[in-house]
Amino acid sequence: MDSRKIILLVGALIVAAITAFMARSLIMGGGSPQAGAATAIAAPIDGPEVLVATRALPVGTILDATALKFQPWPKELVDNAYFIKKDTDLKSLQGTVVRNAITAGQPVTQGALVKPGDRGFLAAALGPGMRAVTVPVSAQTGVAGFVFPGDRIDLVLTQTVPGGGDGPPLKVAETILHNLRVLATDQRTDNTTGDDGKTVVHTFSNVTLEATPKIAEQIAVAQTLGAISLSLRSIADNNSELEEAIANGEVKVPEGNDPKAEKAMMLKVANQPSAAGSTVATGADVSRFQRRTVPGKPVEALPGGMQGAGTTSAFPGGAVATGPVVHVVRGNAVTDVSVGGKK
Repeated sequence: MDSRKIILLVGALIVAAITAFMARSLIMGGGSPQAGAATAIAAPIDGPEVLVATRALPVGTILDATALKFQPWPKELVDNAYFIKKDTDLKSLQGTVVRNAITAGQPVTQGALVKPGDRGFLAAALGPGMRAVTVPVSAQTGVAGFVFPGDRIDLVLTQTVPGGGDGPPLKVAETILHNLRVLATDQRTDNTTGDDGKTVVHTFSNVTLEATPKIAEQIAVAQTLGAISLSLRSIADNNSELEEAIANGEVKVPEGNDPKAEKAMMLKVANQPSAAGSTVATGADVSRFQRRTVPGKPVEALPGGMQGAGTTSAFPGGAVATGPVVHVVRGNAVTDVSVGGKK
């Protein structure tokens, strides 16, 4: 190869190497300011601390200590309706109800909240289409006061069913309603705290619940049947109830993989009271000396001195049968047959 061509080829390679090095230096140098800007500390906000929502607060939410916090806000954006930290007692807002929906991080305005005692307070606490119903309880049936506004409870009905036969009546307890929201205990809608910051437990004699119109009717009837007890539910989600609601068609599973639609479905199940899937416990489930069924009614006395089933029966000719008796009818003839007894 000609030496001139070799020199030109080497020169071209050197120029290419220098160009690549310079391009790499420019790229790395341009990225450094961006990295520095990303790690730069945000400038402090010049303004007072205002009250904002820590999470989305839909209409009817009963506020607790975790729903609100104070956060610095630009002074030029501060509205007169905002709650300013220096003028606000956060404890006094616990138990108030959200009248207008508030998004997470949004400042809370005074018009968006309804305080206990204000006109329309309870109506604002109710969800769309829901009703408020009050149930009398005692310290024993009210979980010893450990039920607070905003909690979810089940209702248990305990009653005595006498039947019509001999022996003790049937004792039965039945979980009749599930997942009811507590609106108030007596006339309190807030969770009071002591000087140590812990929630103070108060006993109460009445509890106001949120229910559908149909469930409100069932609660009214249940109060005439026997004693009603509260059963406090866990704050965790119940997957089995979600599966049951899907199987019964109470909720519709969204199509596709939309996280927002799935979250809306979960919230619907978590906030929906239900009368389905009741469970029952009888006296026999607790003690072997109690009944499992309602005492049966005795059969009325038959002509000729014959008695009903389960009693001593006299047969024609003076024969006596003890134990259950079956009445066999053939046309106009009635024959008594002793079952398991002696004739």
